[in-house]
Amino acid sequence: MGLKVRGRGLALRRELEALGRPEKREHSVGFFQAHPGGYGEGDEFFGVVVPDSRRVARGFRDLPLAEVEALLHDPVHEVRLCALFVLVHRYQRGDEAVRAACVELYTNNLEFVNGWDLVDSSAHLILGEWLRTRDRKVLYDLAASGHLWRQRVAIIATLAFIRQNDFDDTLAIADRLLGHPHDLIHKAVGWMVREVGKRDLATMESFLKSRYGSMPRTMLRYAIEKLPEPRRRAYIEGRV
Repeated sequence: MGLKVRGRGLALRRELEALGRPEKREHSVGFFQAHPGGYGEGDEFFGVVVPDSRRVARGFRDLPLAEVEALLHDPVHEVRLCALFVLVHRYQRGDEAVRAACVELYTNNLEFVNGWDLVDSSAHLILGEWLRTRDRKVLYDLAASGHLWRQRVAIIATLAFIRQNDFDDTLAIADRLLGHPHDLIHKAVGWMVREVGKRDLATMESFLKSRYGSMPRTMLRYAIEKLPEPRRRAYIEGRV
């Protein structure tokens, strides 16, 4: 990958490497499908558990953005995840200029946000938060990109809107992704539809009623997971 990790970024990387566990590394290869033909093919791991990655990130909260970007280019999955934890912190604690720089770094490096946990730890907290008061066309472009991780970014970013009881873009992007072939998008869309339902059940059910029959089953199951059992069963059995 392109950028050279230097300075305190290198210290962060060394801390992560020292925390690696061989058994966790082997588990991660399977869990994130880093094997040939898997969605994470070729990804590398140190074998660091997420709480340890978060703890390391807290020690480097003020890392310069150039060093964060270099870490985001690293071939090791946990290094990229830790870089995103730092970037989220920089965004949340920064002024408008710092936030703009964080968003620019994030959107310019989406090719390295290439795992479901990487997307889910960052999309709504950086890009979604930034777009709450701005034009959201970029999300529709990402949804139409045909690229698995960019499409997951598009739908997960809308969690920031859902938390403000703003559902239109979530449901519009969900509509565009209903026919997606990959279960990682089915799960993400179903999850976001479920999050809408936690805040506005009527809106969620209105969306589902005309679509549930053609939705991928995984997507539907994720969406209705928190419904009362009789109602959930009615969706599964096509009796809504």
